[in-house]
Amino acid sequence: MELPEHLCIEQLRGNIERIDIPAAADARMQHNRNWLEEKLKAGGTHYGINTGFGSLCNVRVSDNDLAALQENLVCSHACGMGDEVPADIVRLMLLLKVHGLGQGYSGVRPQIVQRLADFYNLGITPVVYELGSLGASGDLAPLAHLCLPLFGKGEVYYNGQRMQAADALQQAGLQPMALAAKEGLALLNGTQFMSAHITWALLTARRLSAWADAIGALSADAFNAKNEPFRSPLHRIRPHKGQVETAARILNWLQGSGIQELEKTQVQDPYSFRCMPQVHGATADVIDTVMRVAETEVNSVTDNPIVFHDEDAIMSGGNFHGQPLALHADFLTIAMSELANISERRTYLLISGQRGLPPFLAPDAGLNSGFMIAQYTAAAIVSQNKQYCTPASADSIVSSNGQEDHVSMGANAAVKLRKVLLNVQRVLGIELLTAAQALDMRRPHQSSPALERLHAAFRQSASFMAADEVLHYRLVAAERFLDNDPETFMAI
Repeated sequence: MELPEHLCIEQLRGNIERIDIPAAADARMQHNRNWLEEKLKAGGTHYGINTGFGSLCNVRVSDNDLAALQENLVCSHACGMGDEVPADIVRLMLLLKVHGLGQGYSGVRPQIVQRLADFYNLGITPVVYELGSLGASGDLAPLAHLCLPLFGKGEVYYNGQRMQAADALQQAGLQPMALAAKEGLALLNGTQFMSAHITWALLTARRLSAWADAIGALSADAFNAKNEPFRSPLHRIRPHKGQVETAARILNWLQGSGIQELEKTQVQDPYSFRCMPQVHGATADVIDTVMRVAETEVNSVTDNPIVFHDEDAIMSGGNFHGQPLALHADFLTIAMSELANISERRTYLLISGQRGLPPFLAPDAGLNSGFMIAQYTAAAIVSQNKQYCTPASADSIVSSNGQEDHVSMGANAAVKLRKVLLNVQRVLGIELLTAAQALDMRRPHQSSPALERLHAAFRQSASFMAADEVLHYRLVAAERFLDNDPETFMAI
């Protein structure tokens, strides 16, 4: 795809095999670079261009050493540790870095940006590590690992193998590129590690939010719950957008259900069923809020200093500071954790032996334990999520001899957000398993056409459990089933 001037996060859904830099962006970058080179010839001291970095900002570097300064910077900042960042997120980092530098305010040669696009297009995926970024000034350590291969250092994945970057470049027919003044700093300063994680998280959160509504509706029928809490008048008088839309979606999933026509003896259902519009809807509203912040970020220039050729100025500022992302990553973590929290409660009720369902949904309870321990697993995951909800953005540790005296910790917020989302999918998968089992135990009664299609499709991955077996495989199958889009089962 040709990178647009304004990149919408929804455009990044799916597998984008190729990115192309528009000619207008290429021209902007070249004009910006030409102006910077003229400025350097005229003399003067400019942070990170001909000075040291961080607390070494007052140390002037000889013009003869400016190229070495940039390469040294990248090597010295490649301090990542811990688990490797998944390849799909690293590829998002490459794409977002290309888009950010392509704004034409970073003083970087177009050839450098094109080489990052080449990495993306050829499937050369740098090895990046989760730990090391403070979320200001930018995602220094992970972006250093992302950019080391430009000049043949570091490691990458290429053609399905992990190898030295120099070997991958040779196999791909590419030559290492020496960095010029300002380029190393522009490559490392920026929020692309945080932004890539949050972009992935938002796309995943949208899918899981839709699944929570679909599975919640299936559980409601399986538990013989009422559809009254989802009817429009209730939400017309408390019209939060997410609440209104969630209630309508759940009611749509239940449309035409034979089980809803059965006589209901209960006056009210437990909150985990009755309050799905309010709880799921609040999470949906948070997703929308974070989407707006993240979309602003991915279309911003977040390195430092910034080269304003139109204003005839090189300005040092703090656009690399990840505070907007840190706060909203923590917000999204809490909101998504709640989808798992309420889901586990519905699972608990489905296996509780109420409303004509056998204990633990076991056909021969006693001899069989059914889904007893599956709920334990869901409870353990939900508890871990609550621990991840401790906000990373509430912390700051002084670095660089006090020059960088407030940091966002947005990278840590983004990493644990991903862990929570993976956990939410697991908990929703466990609920789907129990809801499908419970619905089978309601036969011959039928749910809605949409939910019956969903149930039938899921049964291709996990059949009715007639006797105890190793449940792990069913849990994994349910987790993987949720990689699908639930809306495909709504269409007739």
